[in-house]
Amino acid sequence: MNGRQSPALSRRTLIGAGIGAAALTATATGAGTAQAASASASASARHRAGAFLAAAIDAYPDHGPTRLAQSYADQAGLFSTAFTYDNALAILALLATRTVGGRERAISLGDALLYAQAHDPVHGDGRLRQGYNVGPYTFYDGSRQPDGFVRADGTVNVGTQFGFTGTAVGDMAWAGIALSALARTAGEQRFLRGAVRIGEWIERNGRTDEPLGGYKFGVDGGNQKRPFTSTEHNTDLVCLFGRLARLTKDPVWWERRARAREFVLKMWEADGGFFYTGTNDGVTVNTSPIPEDTQTWTHLALDSRAHARSLDWAARELAVLDHAGRRNSTVPAGQSYDGVTFSSASLLANEDVPIADSQPKPDRNGVWFEGTAHLALALRERAGRGDEARARRLISSIERAQELLGGGQTVGGRALPERAGVVSASSPIDTGFGFGYYPYRHVGATAWYLMAATRSNPLRGGIV
Repeated sequence: MNGRQSPALSRRTLIGAGIGAAALTATATGAGTAQAASASASASARHRAGAFLAAAIDAYPDHGPTRLAQSYADQAGLFSTAFTYDNALAILALLATRTVGGRERAISLGDALLYAQAHDPVHGDGRLRQGYNVGPYTFYDGSRQPDGFVRADGTVNVGTQFGFTGTAVGDMAWAGIALSALARTAGEQRFLRGAVRIGEWIERNGRTDEPLGGYKFGVDGGNQKRPFTSTEHNTDLVCLFGRLARLTKDPVWWERRARAREFVLKMWEADGGFFYTGTNDGVTVNTSPIPEDTQTWTHLALDSRAHARSLDWAARELAVLDHAGRRNSTVPAGQSYDGVTFSSASLLANEDVPIADSQPKPDRNGVWFEGTAHLALALRERAGRGDEARARRLISSIERAQELLGGGQTVGGRALPERAGVVSASSPIDTGFGFGYYPYRHVGATAWYLMAATRSNPLRGGIV
C-alpha cells in the first residue's frame, strides 16, 4: 500500500530502445485489451453487488411491500435485523448505480424509512431506531418473532430481542443524508421533510454545551441520553446539515453545521496526522482506540488539504494482509486480501480470547472491507500522486473477496445470487469498541464497495 507505480513507457523510450512501431502497436493493443477486460470484470462485480442488495431487500416478499434490507446473511446470527445505517447506505449505493432499477429500489427504501418515522410504536418525534426486524424467525431461546417490518397494528417492528432500540445520532444522520439524496434526485418533497425531521431531532437531543461542544451520541432504548460525543457522528452532521442548508435555504443549518465541524477539528492530532475518536465526557479527548472511519470520512466530508494526511495515517497504521497462515484467519488456503482493519485496537487484539461469548477468536490481520472501501473512495477523492493506484488495489481486493468469500450463505432462508455481496471482514475482527466483524455478506460493506467503485462520495454535500 505504498502507492508506488512502475514508470510509464513513452513512445520515445520504446523507439530509442530499438523497438519498432509494430511492437509499439502490439503493446498498446495488449494494454487496451487488458484494460477492457478489467473494466468488464469490474462492471460484472458491480452488477453482482447490486444483485445482493436486491436479494437483501426482497428477502421476505410475503410480508408486504414496505420493507427494509436485511443487513447480514442469515449465517451471522442476527436473523432478519435491518440496521438503519445499512439501509441508508443501500439507498446511496443504489442511486450511485445510476440505473432505473437502482433508483426505484432506493425510493422504496426511502419510503420505508419515512414509514418508520411515522409509525414508531412508542415515539412520534421523527426518530429512527438502530435496527428493525423485517421477517419472522425463532430466537435462540425458542421464542417466535412472527412479524415482518410492519406489524398487524401498523407499527414498525423494532429490534427488541437484540436490544437495537436506541437512536444514535450517526445512524440518524446517515438516514437524513440518504433522504436528502432522494429529495435531490427524485425531486420528492416528502424525503426532504423526513430529512428535516431527522435534523431537528438531532438538534433537540444531541446538541451539547459541554466544553468540547458538538452533538452527543443519542439515546438508549430507555430514551436516556448517552454521554459520548463521536467524531464520526459529527462528521456525518457536517454533511447532513450542509445538505439541509442548501435544500431548505434556511441559514440555521449552516450554524449547526459549523458547530459539528468545530468539534471534528478539535479532534485533530496535528503531530500524528490523524483524528481521535471523540470524547466520553465532553471535556477530555478519548485518545484510544483510533478508528479508521474518523480518518476517511473526515476527508470525504471536509475535503481539507490541511487534514488530508489522515488518509496516509490510515493506509499506513491500519494496513493488514490476511491469508491462511495468519493466526485465527478463516481465509482459505491460496487466497490473500489486503486493506485496513477497524482501529488501532484491532491490531492489538488478544488472539487467545474470543471476541464475545459464542464468537470466534480474532485475527489481528483481518481485513475490514467496509473500511477498505472508505479508504479507496477517499484516496480517489484526494487524487494525489499514487492515490488512484492505491485505490484500485484496494477495490481489487474487495472484488476478489466478493468473488471468493461467503459462498453458500443465505438471506431469509433463500440462497444468495452467486458471488454476490461483500463480506464485512475477511476473518473475525475485534474492533476494540465492544463488538466484532465477521466473514458474512453485508449490506453496508457491499454498499460502500459500490460507492468506491463508482466514485460516489456520499458525504460530499457537507463540503463548502
